[in-house]
Amino acid sequence: MARKTIGERLAQLEAQRKTLQIRLSKQERAIDTRCKLLIGALVLHRPEHDRDVQIGGGLAAWLRSELPKFLIRDGDRDLFDDLLKPQANEPTIGNIGSGSAV
Repeated sequence: MARKTIGERLAQLEAQRKTLQIRLSKQERAIDTRCKLLIGALVLHRPEHDRDVQIGGGLAAWLRSELPKFLIRDGDRDLFDDLLKPQANEPTIGNIGSGSAV
């Protein structure tokens, strides 16, 4: 059984390092995606299910104001059609942030 040279061993270790780095990057992206998904789920859930709860003076109104500027593609806008429709008895954008701090 022939022993590997130092150069061959270094090359093997470098290949293992690259493989591990790729796995780490993939894991970090998965965690980042999960965090965004959970925050997004909360943001979408609140205006839908807790109409009486006012987060920051009107989360739904703020989203209706900011999402159209943030969403560039028509397909993305289509995903938020229901959320972007104005609701009756909703605070106006001008009133957001004028309430008392919690």
